Amino acid sequence: MNIREQLQHRWPGTRPKDWPLQMISRTSWADQRPTYHEAQPAIIDGALKRAQRRPTGNWFAFAGSADVRSGRPFGARVAGVDIVAWRDDERRLRVGPRSCPHLGADLATGTVHGGTLICRWHGLALDGQARELGWSPLPSHDDGVLVWVRLDRAGGEEPSAGPVIPARPTGDTLAAVARMAGVCEPADIIANRLDPWHGAWFHPYSFTRLEVLTTPTETVDRFLVAVTFRMGRLGVPVVAEFSCPEARTIVMRIVDGEGTGSTVETHATPIGLGPDGLPRTAVLEATIAHSDRPGFSRASRAAALITPLMRFAANRLWRDDLAYAERRYQVRTGLG
Repeated sequence: MNIREQLQHRWPGTRPKDWPLQMISRTSWADQRPTYHEAQPAIIDGALKRAQRRPTGNWFAFAGSADVRSGRPFGARVAGVDIVAWRDDERRLRVGPRSCPHLGADLATGTVHGGTLICRWHGLALDGQARELGWSPLPSHDDGVLVWVRLDRAGGEEPSAGPVIPARPTGDTLAAVARMAGVCEPADIIANRLDPWHGAWFHPYSFTRLEVLTTPTETVDRFLVAVTFRMGRLGVPVVAEFSCPEARTIVMRIVDGEGTGSTVETHATPIGLGPDGLPRTAVLEATIAHSDRPGFSRASRAAALITPLMRFAANRLWRDDLAYAERRYQVRTGLG
């Protein structure tokens, strides 16, 4: 049975986009069809190994674009490197080492005045473009949803001019970025997303009627998944593809159903070692929603009300999925 026949069997006489809302029958969690036979470790591991071979150009996503605001600095730790970010007087992103080159003050506690970062200890001013007492700016990029920094020593790859940005929907969109951190490595985060079979079992409050239609191969390296997003007793059936454009990113894109073209980008950014000597990894999940329906343009104007709900939904999923990723790290390193 090819993919089109599978979809016709799943939604007879219609496509999921034609009927965006469906009633969901009451089914006990324990009565779901088991998926452990299909969730073969070799499939997940093979997809992960291929993803890890894809170049990143030494770029790391470290925050949502909206998190780096005008008028104040933003501090972060990326791959063991402490950085500070701010915006100049034209709202351009500036990034550099977080430690003041004078006496080591935390520049994230400084002040931004006229687009210049000023250290609060002794007033050293940094414009983010020139070297000052050995302090050098770092390559950075703002894609409108996420902000990135290039760390060549930490990345260890051939540097690239810009990060790998997945294709995103155009037109009216709603974007929200959620962030959480766990005790694991980036590969554990990506492996979690390369296991779509766990969705309805591990997240029954969000997913039901999940069926993996195709699995990755060397030539077509993606999952194709039919799934219904739950909203109480109502559900929104879609078909989504999962693929990895670079080693620390996995993208879910809706290819059929309500919101076709919408994407969820999951970026796994190493933070560094914690006080216990174990690695910490940040999950930055950017949800970029789109719909061709006329009412969506009105919804996009209410972004201030809707995007917090989008972040809440992402954080709810990742509270569970970080437990999955952390357990995977424990098992593979012998800590569990």
